[in-house]
Amino acid sequence: MSLNIDMEIKHDVLCIRLSGELDHHTADELRTKATEAIEKNGIHHIVMNLEQLSFMDSSGLGVILGRYKQIKQNHGEMVVCAISPAIKRLFDMSGMFKIIGMEPNEEFALHRLGVA
Repeated sequence: MSLNIDMEIKHDVLCIRLSGELDHHTADELRTKATEAIEKNGIHHIVMNLEQLSFMDSSGLGVILGRYKQIKQNHGEMVVCAISPAIKRLFDMSGMFKIIGMEPNEEFALHRLGVA
């Protein structure tokens, strides 16, 4: 299975919606697309909607962490939303929730960032 990446910009927030599998085969594509969008559009925050993400490995965590660091340099925030139990467990075990916020859906995530 592959990864589908849907991106939308709302004010200074990059909304990234992922579906499929985020692993070592697909991580580079997400890294490239997200980095370009952040740099070209003056993005300060990221909302990552993982509702349709069926699988993620450590490569996926690495890409997400890298975009978090990129956003933090702009004094921004990253929020994940609509996360499945399996992906949530991976975030819990890796300690990602200590630095990245979580909301039940995209609307709440945008509201948290002051966009909704």
